[in-house]
Amino acid sequence: MANSISVSVICPLCKKSLMDKQHLLHNKSSIKLNVKLGDDWGTIHLCSVYGCYEHECDFDITGVDIAEFYCPHCFHILTTKEKCNECHAPIVDFLLDIGGKVSICSRKGCRKHYVAFEDIGTMLKKFYDEYGF
Repeated sequence: MANSISVSVICPLCKKSLMDKQHLLHNKSSIKLNVKLGDDWGTIHLCSVYGCYEHECDFDITGVDIAEFYCPHCFHILTTKEKCNECHAPIVDFLLDIGGKVSICSRKGCRKHYVAFEDIGTMLKKFYDEYGF
């Protein structure tokens, strides 16, 4: 994953980091969340490399399951009422620690995700400063 960009995210409610420096995926801190699927509860680690869909979970998430995601600190549900414009599953929001928002689809297998910034000029400067592009 050379030349990859790893995002660092925080909970939109409690503002605590969701990054797990102890659990690496592609040699980068993973995004640690609580996850619920049906009656199953556990922990999921999402790859923080933007565009990578790999994850590790306490239980199998199969097929095209839709999961609910929760902050491991405040237990606030991160799954929103907003729907994915590709598969219509709920969207999950995280705040970028540098400002802005990352949103992902809650359906396994859907590749819909996006980054949004409130002030694109400031964010582009931070982005260039951080990643050296």
